[in-house]
Amino acid sequence: MKKTGKREFVSVLLGLFCLQAGHLVAQQPAVWQPVGNKIRSAWAENIDPKQPLPEYPRPNLVRSGWQNLNGSWEYAIAPGKLGTAPTGYDGQILVPYAVESSLSGVGKTVGKDSSLWYRRTIAVDKDIRKQRVLLHFGAVDWQCEVYVNGQKAGSHEGGYDPFSIDITSYLKKGADQEIAVGVWDPTNEGPQPNGKQVVNPHGIWYTPVTGIWQTVWLEGVPETYIAATKQTPDVDQRKLLVQAAVESAKEGDQLRISAWKGQEKVAEETAAVGADVSLSIGNAELWSPSNPFLYDLKVSVLRKGKVVDEVSSYFAMRKISMGKDAKGIQRMLLNNEFLFQYGPLDQGWWPDGLYTAPTDEALRFDVEKTKAMGFNMIRKHIKVEPARWYYYCDSIGVMVWQDMPSGDLGGNHWDMRPGITSGKQHDKDRSAASEAIYRKEWKAILDALHNYPSIVVWVPFNEAWGQFKTVEITEWTMKYDPSRLVNSASGGNFFPTGHIFDIHNYPDAVMPRPELFGNDRILVLGEFGGLGLPIEGHTWQEKDNWGYQSFKNVDELKNRYKGLVSDLARLIPLGLSAAVYTQTTDVEIETNGLMTYDRKVIKMPETELHQWHQQLYNTKTD
Repeated sequence: MKKTGKREFVSVLLGLFCLQAGHLVAQQPAVWQPVGNKIRSAWAENIDPKQPLPEYPRPNLVRSGWQNLNGSWEYAIAPGKLGTAPTGYDGQILVPYAVESSLSGVGKTVGKDSSLWYRRTIAVDKDIRKQRVLLHFGAVDWQCEVYVNGQKAGSHEGGYDPFSIDITSYLKKGADQEIAVGVWDPTNEGPQPNGKQVVNPHGIWYTPVTGIWQTVWLEGVPETYIAATKQTPDVDQRKLLVQAAVESAKEGDQLRISAWKGQEKVAEETAAVGADVSLSIGNAELWSPSNPFLYDLKVSVLRKGKVVDEVSSYFAMRKISMGKDAKGIQRMLLNNEFLFQYGPLDQGWWPDGLYTAPTDEALRFDVEKTKAMGFNMIRKHIKVEPARWYYYCDSIGVMVWQDMPSGDLGGNHWDMRPGITSGKQHDKDRSAASEAIYRKEWKAILDALHNYPSIVVWVPFNEAWGQFKTVEITEWTMKYDPSRLVNSASGGNFFPTGHIFDIHNYPDAVMPRPELFGNDRILVLGEFGGLGLPIEGHTWQEKDNWGYQSFKNVDELKNRYKGLVSDLARLIPLGLSAAVYTQTTDVEIETNGLMTYDRKVIKMPETELHQWHQQLYNTKTD
C-alpha cells in the first residue's frame, strides 16, 4: 500500500473505533476546566472533556473491539503509599492528563509521602463483555495497583511502558463496574527512571508527572488471542522475521501471516503457533525519510482452518548499520548507504499537558514541523511517547534515536576523558534494587517499541546520569536487539563499547577526533546549539528564562544558527555522521527551542530552515 493509502486505511479504522469510543464517555458531565495561569497551546481549546484523546491508541496492533475510558474520573490524594483505597474522593480529574498538569483540571502535586487514587464506574460494551476483557493502560507513572469492583486485579511498575490486565473474572453481573487505580510516584526522590521530572523544578528540570498520562481503554479478545507481535526486517536477505505471542493456544493451532502492498498480497506463510515465521519480500520497497513506505501485515490464529483471532499491523523494510568510508572512518548507514542524520533534541513536554499532548493533532504537529524544517531525525530525549507518536514518525518519515529515561542520579561522576576503559569510579554504584528497576524497565521499553521502523538508535544512558555497568548494559542491548545501533552513553562517560562515540558541546558544532575514534565507532555530536530566544507572551515565566546562548531578536538567532549549520557541513567530510540540535521547543524556563513552548511561534521560518539543512545531506564524504 502506498503511503497515502496506508494512512487512509488507518484513518478509516480509527474513525470506526472513535465512534465506539464515544459510546461511554459521551454521558460524562462537562465539569472540566484547565487550571493555573501558565501559557497553553492552541489545542487546549479543542479538547472535548467528554471524549479527550479518543483515537485508537495502538496503531501497530489493531482490533475492532475496544472502548475508550478517557474522560472524567474521581480522584483523591491520600497520605502514605499504596494500600487501601480511600473512602472519599476530592473531586474530578480529566484522564489521561497527569494530576500536576493544567489539563487535568486539578493542578496539584502528590509527592513520595502520598498516593494518588482514581475511581470510575463504567458500563462495558455488550460486544466486549461477551469476550475476555482486557484493561489497557498506555502509561502510568510510576507504581500502580488496579482494583475492579473492590478486588485487586493487578499491579505494575514502570512509568513509560504500556501494560494490560485481564479483568474478565472480576466483572460482576449488571451494567455497572467500578475501576479504581492507586498510584505512588517518588519522582526524583526514588531510584526509578523519571526523566526530567523533579520535586522542585528549576533550570533544565521540570514539573513532576504523576499517575495516568496515556489512554486507558478496554479491549475484547477471544479465549485464544494474539497478545503481541514482533517483526524484524532483513533488508539484505529481503525477508521479514515475524514472531507472535499467543495466549491460551491449543495443540494444532496455526499462525497465518501475510504482508500486503496496498491490495496486493506480497507474501504469506502458515506455521505452528510459537514458530518464527520468515516472509520473503521480493522487490522490497525500502523505507527512508524520503520514502517512508509502510507495508501492511495481517496475523491470524487458525484452528482447524477457521480464524480464531486476527490483528492488523504494519512494517517497513529498513536497515540501520555501520560501515567504513573510503578513508576508513566508520559511518552510520541507512539501507547500506551513508545518510547524514540531523535532528532536534525532542523532550516531548507541553505547557498544559506536561507529558501528554493536548490532542492527537498536537502530537502529530511536532513530527510534521520537524520534517517541514528539513530535519530527518529526532532524538527522543529521556522520555517515551505514546504509540501514535511513533506511528507518525514511521508514516511521515523521521528517524528516531530513543533514549532510556534517566533515574537515580545522585552521586554521579562524569569523566569524558577518552580511553577510560576500566575502574568503576566512572560508573555509578547503584543498589541492587535500583539496577533491577532499570533493567526491567529498559527491557519493557525495548519490547514495546521494537516494531517501529523509525527507531534506528537506542540510547541507554545520557550524560552519565545514573550511568552504571556501561559495558554490560550496552552489550546486553546490542545482543537483545541486533537490528539497531546502540549509542551507549550520549555525552556521558566513554567506554569502548557500542557502535557510537557521542560528545555534547554547547553552543558550537564540534566532533570527536577521527584519528582516535573513527576507526571503531561512528562519530556523532549528540547535543549542541541551545540558542535561546524568549518570545514575549509565550514563555513559562515572565523573566529569568534561560538558553545556552541567548539572543535579542530573530535576525541574530538566524545568523548564529546558519553559522552552526555551515560548521556541521565542514565536519561531515572529516567523519561526522550525525548531530542533534537542542531543541524542538522551549520547555518551562528553557527558551532554546525552535518553537515556543506553546507551539504558537516558530522562531525561524521553516522554509528557510529546510533550505539551510539541505547542504548537510548533499555534502560529499570522499
